[in-house]
Amino acid sequence: MEAHKDSSPPEYDFVVVSNRLPVDCTVEADGSLTWKRSPGGLVTALEPVMRAADGAWVGWAGRPDLEVAPFQQDGIQIVPVPLSSQDIEEYYEGFSNDTLWPLYHDVIATPAYHREWWDDYVAVNQRFADAAAAISADGAVVWVQDYQLQLVPRMLREKRPDLTIGFFNHIPFPPYGIFAQLPWRTQIIEGMLGADVVGFQRSSDASNFSSAVRRLTNHPTKNPAIEVTLDGQPTRRVVAKAFPISIDSRSFEEMARDPAIQQRAREIRKGLGNPKTVMLGVDRLDYTKGIRHRLKAYGELFRDGAIEVGDVALIQVANPSRERVEAYIKLRDEIELTVGRINGEYSTFSHSPVNYLHQGFPREEMVALYLAADVLLVTALRDGMNLVAKEYVATRFDNDGVLILSEFAGASEELRKAILINPHDIDGLKEAIMRAINMPKVERTTRMRSMRKRVLEHDVARWSNAFLKNLAATRSDRHRRIAPLGMAEEVEWTVERKRVR
Repeated sequence: MEAHKDSSPPEYDFVVVSNRLPVDCTVEADGSLTWKRSPGGLVTALEPVMRAADGAWVGWAGRPDLEVAPFQQDGIQIVPVPLSSQDIEEYYEGFSNDTLWPLYHDVIATPAYHREWWDDYVAVNQRFADAAAAISADGAVVWVQDYQLQLVPRMLREKRPDLTIGFFNHIPFPPYGIFAQLPWRTQIIEGMLGADVVGFQRSSDASNFSSAVRRLTNHPTKNPAIEVTLDGQPTRRVVAKAFPISIDSRSFEEMARDPAIQQRAREIRKGLGNPKTVMLGVDRLDYTKGIRHRLKAYGELFRDGAIEVGDVALIQVANPSRERVEAYIKLRDEIELTVGRINGEYSTFSHSPVNYLHQGFPREEMVALYLAADVLLVTALRDGMNLVAKEYVATRFDNDGVLILSEFAGASEELRKAILINPHDIDGLKEAIMRAINMPKVERTTRMRSMRKRVLEHDVARWSNAFLKNLAATRSDRHRRIAPLGMAEEVEWTVERKRVR
């Protein structure tokens, strides 16, 4: 980019807006800040595009009351948005995670509706929108991410009608009968309709959104298009459809082929006493993940005499999550109590049925766990996608292993060769576990080979490519055109550049 000759902020052709930045902040002993790239798949998908397109990323730095000037990190312009302790309590822990999260996940937990939380949600969304608008070049593409920022698209549209705006909802979008409980339901819908393309994980989520549009607004809908008119602006066509997110599958396979990681997998099995079957659960500690259902079924199999300690071991990784939210505090207590009961009743001096790990692990250790596990248990009660299932499949270059997958996770629509289960059906879950333990090698190979083909072909680059291609189709009357990320090609970002001042 050219240097500015005045005090105006730099302008960028491609801007990503998300609640969190793609970098993690560490405060050193001397008070200085160091930044390290986050390991998320979204960063992997968008980094090449951002490098090629003068990209900037707007988001929160992850610490309260931290004022940081924009900076460059690994070729990406980072634009921090500050959040106060009150913002974290009301916008993030409150409205985002104690109102929207349970509401959008089928009211598994009861949402709380507080007007002061909503007020702060609006204020913080405006802050993000203002930050994005200030750095976006004329006719730029802005891609807003997830449920914390559902008002940003309309706020951007009203302030910068020249922009092309995308929005992707990473979590489920609920049926209207559930969504209608939200006192601010119309404002949320109108906020999302500020985008040109609204993306979801599943077709059912897109249909639920379109249904809410029909019930709450006067905008005509004809799937996947919605005709939207804002005051003083021409009618726009909004596309609402599914774009199932994925992972950087090749990188997981490359790690799995590393001899050091394979040796670590053998060490994990040895540390468990080399049982016949190692089962694995990897989840954020969240009430949507069905961890209690999984443990109940597993404990009953010991009670029934169907499995024996020493022959079968379960590793349950529960990444700490939202530890100041009351529902999560209660969930952790319940799960730890259940694990203690199972281990107290069925452990021997040399073996424990459940190895419970309430901590996060680096990617290398997770790949070793995937290689060590004969069975992966994904028992989500409701999940937008569940990338853990795809990570497990990507690592199994040996075409072995069995995936037990909830039909209520978005991944179930793609990984049809998994053993699909209803996690509420404890007897059915027990049968699925026994089927996985006893599955012949030929069947395991056939199923895993099919799932691996899907995950390797439909990776995170293909996901971003599909979304950006649809977004490009809405830009025919714009000054710039976007060439999406190719599957096996160097990224090409085609723009009719307007030089910044």
